[in-house]
Amino acid sequence: MAEIRWTNEAEIWLKDIYEYIAQDDPAAAIKVLEGIYEKAQVLISFPETGYKYRPEPEGDIRILLYGHYRIAYLIRSQNTIDILGVFHGSLEIDRYFP
Repeated sequence: MAEIRWTNEAEIWLKDIYEYIAQDDPAAAIKVLEGIYEKAQVLISFPETGYKYRPEPEGDIRILLYGHYRIAYLIRSQNTIDILGVFHGSLEIDRYFP
């Protein structure tokens, strides 16, 4: 089983998502964040569930889908997964991974 680590950048993305949704519906914002977190927990047992975005020297960057969001993560080793960010589907993810 792998350990999931949320990067500071990913935590900032989650905070921004929460604040944006909470302007209209705080309860919905909490539900979305809980859903993203729960979806990411799948990676503990199945780290290659997401589709391969691109290889990196540190490991593969993969994308896990949750509703309108893409959870970008890096498989560093068999035991370590770093969540790099959570992106709305309308964003051009290539701008964030040059």
